[in-house]
Amino acid sequence: MNSKPDFDVDRHQHDPEQAARRRFLKMTGTMAALLPLLSAPGFCGAPDRPQGPRPTRAPTLHGPTLWYNAPATEQRVIQEAMPIGNGRMGALVGGDPARDFLYLTDSSMWLGGPNRELDKDGQFPYDAATFGSFNLLARLYLDVPGHELSHVTEYRRELDLANGYARISYRKDGIRYLREIFASHPDDVVVMHLSQSGGGTWSGAVDLQGTHGESTLPSPSTSGMHFSGTLPNGLAYAAGIKVTVSTGKVSIDDGMLHFAGCEALTILYCGGTNYIPDSARDYLDRAADPLARVMQKLDAAAARNAADLLQTHIADHAALFASMGVNLGTSTPAQRASDTWTRLQARARPGAPADPELEATYLQFGRYLTIAGSRDGLPTNLQGLWLGDNTPAWMSDYHTDINIQMNYWLPDRAGLPSCFEALATYCLSQHESWTAITRQHFNDTRNGFRNSSGKIAGWTVAISTNIFGGNGWWWHPAGNAWLCNSLWQHYQYTLRHDYLARIYPLLKGACEFWEARLLSVPNPDATGKHDQEVLIDDSDWSPEQGPKDAKGITYAQELVWDLFANYRQAAAILGVDAHYSDVIGGMQGKLYLPKISPESGQLEEWMSPKDLGEPGHRHLSPLVGFFPGDRITLEHSPPALIKGVTRLLEARGMTSYGWACAWRALCWARLKDAERAYQLVLDNLSPWEIRGNGTAMNLFDIYQTGPHAGIFQIDANYGTPTAMLDMLLYSRPGVIELLPALPAAWSTSGDVTGIGARNGFVVDMRWQDGIVTHATLHSVGGTKTRLKLGTRIREISLRAGESITIVPDEA
Repeated sequence: MNSKPDFDVDRHQHDPEQAARRRFLKMTGTMAALLPLLSAPGFCGAPDRPQGPRPTRAPTLHGPTLWYNAPATEQRVIQEAMPIGNGRMGALVGGDPARDFLYLTDSSMWLGGPNRELDKDGQFPYDAATFGSFNLLARLYLDVPGHELSHVTEYRRELDLANGYARISYRKDGIRYLREIFASHPDDVVVMHLSQSGGGTWSGAVDLQGTHGESTLPSPSTSGMHFSGTLPNGLAYAAGIKVTVSTGKVSIDDGMLHFAGCEALTILYCGGTNYIPDSARDYLDRAADPLARVMQKLDAAAARNAADLLQTHIADHAALFASMGVNLGTSTPAQRASDTWTRLQARARPGAPADPELEATYLQFGRYLTIAGSRDGLPTNLQGLWLGDNTPAWMSDYHTDINIQMNYWLPDRAGLPSCFEALATYCLSQHESWTAITRQHFNDTRNGFRNSSGKIAGWTVAISTNIFGGNGWWWHPAGNAWLCNSLWQHYQYTLRHDYLARIYPLLKGACEFWEARLLSVPNPDATGKHDQEVLIDDSDWSPEQGPKDAKGITYAQELVWDLFANYRQAAAILGVDAHYSDVIGGMQGKLYLPKISPESGQLEEWMSPKDLGEPGHRHLSPLVGFFPGDRITLEHSPPALIKGVTRLLEARGMTSYGWACAWRALCWARLKDAERAYQLVLDNLSPWEIRGNGTAMNLFDIYQTGPHAGIFQIDANYGTPTAMLDMLLYSRPGVIELLPALPAAWSTSGDVTGIGARNGFVVDMRWQDGIVTHATLHSVGGTKTRLKLGTRIREISLRAGESITIVPDEA
């Protein structure tokens, strides 16, 4: 630490609500235009209902927007359609003027069940019938004859990330037509509002279709339709629509809802199931009537006008979105004038100039997907809330060997800690089932991963999990540790004692599993009488390569070391289980820690003298102790160990799937190699058909499976923005480091507000020419940390809820 002062400091009390207001106003522009919004329900503690007369329209706010000059095609729905969601229901919106479509999901629309019977190899069946699969709930089509694309002009399709809704506008016969589509979290409905200016009317039809052979029936009134059904697993579901009009008429004929002569109309959609996150009730609320719930929500929404629904939605969504602002630099007027797909293609050309606003938009798109996909329902799976059909790759499950964890690296960093709760709730709801299945089946003699000691305790999972407490594919012993470590890191950001108490049984149960599993073997590096034995993982598989019976794999050793360390801290904070914490501490001290392979000079992946895997494999399993773990760090680890980490990362290469590139970028950021981390970000931002992996027109991450065919996997859409944020701020226990890996493309000037940091802080900062010029730390419970800028370090001490502003001096 420098002996002379490096910073000027100003302390002040941090008011989270006022900070949110300031960020909101900065993001959206004119304050006067926002006054109606600031009193809307759900914003900063406002009343439950708007006060005074309702506005005729919600204000238009300024923020990052994706836009296109053509509609999506249904054949490429997953690559082109725009995603909306309220955390439970999702939709992909096409935007065709004459035949629009919405592909609609509910996060709990799942086939399969608990999948408690093992196959002959002691592993779990992994298919849509037994394990299950995420499925579409409905498709909705809007037909407007005469509005074919060839008959309209000035077409524009856009997704407003800041306000959370899609807009489709065009002109026909001198009349301006507009569609606004959003998924409201407060009202729990999807809304499509059709309006026009110029004296025109809307005439056409709405067709609601199920995806499992259901018959769509008229609702009791003539302005709605619905269907319902029950899957073979007992999951009951329903979906319905209701249409409200200002003028004109509505009728039902031939299984479709028809409208004619309407100056404006609002199409309301709702769907749901009888799923409940309770293993004691087999995850089904058999007394619930999904259709009755759907009808109730539709009726409630229909009693309000469209502007009111939109304003309520904007207030809810924008209050979350405004928690972080990101400025990475200024793009050119020509770049700004181009549609999103043109900009993506242009940025990918060799020698193309930087487009920092596009890159900031990509980061904000990850935040948008977090808000849209992870609120108070189930967590995001391999495809989040968005499907193109009922046969998604890997059943769109919850993969526990990187994918679900990567989905939740972003919320805390991105100012959205409440969006993490879905993962915690999921793990807690599955805990009892995972425990029962582990104790019944893990030591099955057919399971090659079983505990050779014959002991069993606690819980673990398979590589794939579903929403019914079930497992699929192969057992994944270290999956429990990685899930628990993710849950623990969320605590490090929030410091919420009540949350820690909730997740504590998961941490303890995982420790009990490893207490029963670890083997004591001779220490290959023993030098004295006190270190003759070490503890290692039993027969295991380093995801997803190499032998399936290797002992002491680096992946498990690192995850278990973190688990034990995290559990001991949790027990101490909560003041419980001191004796058991000591037991775990003793075991942690005996864990074998990976070495450098004499064959390759890389950090070893297996506890063996030779490398046994693919040099460029997609997984970075041996590096979990470097990222997302904290055991290996540049500051405190021996240089030889860091060299081994670097060599392994180099051997893995710079080309892979989107999620694998995101993981690589995060590791390069921790090594402070800004340009390699940035290149991986750019690779993921490149159009997918150019590289075989990358970004689709709608910014979904795709990897190619054939000519013009690809699979959407959402983890890279979360992991890549996480890497971008870690390039700007790296927080670990006790330290917050600003601009650790700032690439040249972002260095001229920029700022970020609301970035989350471990130790219980939120940070705002500005930089110029690669140097921080201003930083403010807001406590969200934290009281002590060290702030690091380059080689300068300052000890920060403040009260919970207080803020401190720091201006580095010019010395």
